[in-house]
Amino acid sequence: MGAFFLLPLLIVLAYSILSKGDYGGVALPVTGANYIRFLDPLYLRILGRTFWMAALTTALCLAIGYPLAYFIAFYGGRWKPALLFLVVMPFWTSFLVRTYAWIFLLRDTGLINTILIRLGWIRAPLPLLYNEGAVLVGLVYGFLPLTVLPLYASIERLDRTLLEAAADLGARPAVSLARVTVPLTMPGIYAGGVLVFISALGAYITPDLLGGGKSILIGNLVQNQFTTARDWPFGAAVSLLLMAVVVAALQLYRRREEAA
Repeated sequence: MGAFFLLPLLIVLAYSILSKGDYGGVALPVTGANYIRFLDPLYLRILGRTFWMAALTTALCLAIGYPLAYFIAFYGGRWKPALLFLVVMPFWTSFLVRTYAWIFLLRDTGLINTILIRLGWIRAPLPLLYNEGAVLVGLVYGFLPLTVLPLYASIERLDRTLLEAAADLGARPAVSLARVTVPLTMPGIYAGGVLVFISALGAYITPDLLGGGKSILIGNLVQNQFTTARDWPFGAAVSLLLMAVVVAALQLYRRREEAA
């Protein structure tokens, strides 16, 4: 932990309080201007957009992943291993390659627009690529397995006799789901939500490729500072500020759950 986590973090912290060198990199003097610079409305809007996209991605992943995990756990039967294999199979392929695949699907001459035009449902290609909608689709697709697996593990451990007791007491399936299944599987919901939310906050490949530079998130800002702009101190400061905000939000949520 000290060698592979604490030491790199200290290096990033040291970079964040230095100045940008004349030809990139870092140089003296020590300054706190990098943190103050982040208070610019432009960067605050990027931060707000990032949190909104991450929250929306998390909500969609949970909305899609919970029914899928529920189906695998309760109705998968002997096909459970195969269904779980299909869930994790995308991880066998490079995330970059999978993102490029969405470009071929969503572009003007891509599969989706081609099918819609040939069916006569549209006359001109729909603008499916290089917008926030495309970024959201890519994020949900990329991080959905991170939701399904914790949810499946939580639902699979659920005591089925509790559901039978609820049915014996007259609870309908929808009521049993809302009053018994969901509350008892909250650890899986929390774990899956946190995994997706944090991953989406730092995403930069998907917004860069599917957003076409029109949807800049914090991950893209950090990447640009370390590559194109070569402003390592500001990139390091943004990274630490994002991490601090995430840690603070998680701590507040944990305390609220403990109080409840």
